[in-house]
Amino acid sequence: MTIHIGAKGYAQTVVTAANTAKAMGSGSLEVFATPAMVALMEQAAVNALELAEGQSSVGTSLTITHTAASPVGVKVTAAAELLEIDRRRLVFAVEASDEAGQIGAGKHERFIIDSEPFLIKARNRNQRS
Repeated sequence: MTIHIGAKGYAQTVVTAANTAKAMGSGSLEVFATPAMVALMEQAAVNALELAEGQSSVGTSLTITHTAASPVGVKVTAAAELLEIDRRRLVFAVEASDEAGQIGAGKHERFIIDSEPFLIKARNRNQRS
């Protein structure tokens, strides 16, 4: 496992009909949806991590602003930088930009988990007695 303050990750997509606010139900316009931007920011944070075999990370908190609209056909890039490590808790600065500039920014927290016990707990949580 290699995790260090300053680690950076990136993710990229193109705005299509499938990731617009209209398609995702978060609005009525054909512009990049806030939920799609959130997913891209999380993907960038995940891409900043090199975890040990059997480990993963889960998002637990995200505080963002979405400040500009990106139309269909535009490329959107998200960047994440690891700011803080507190045992298994990780805090990232996240930002999303399109070809014209920044469209959103914020902070994102993730926790490092052991995959198998996490999945067992999730399955057991939803089983009825």
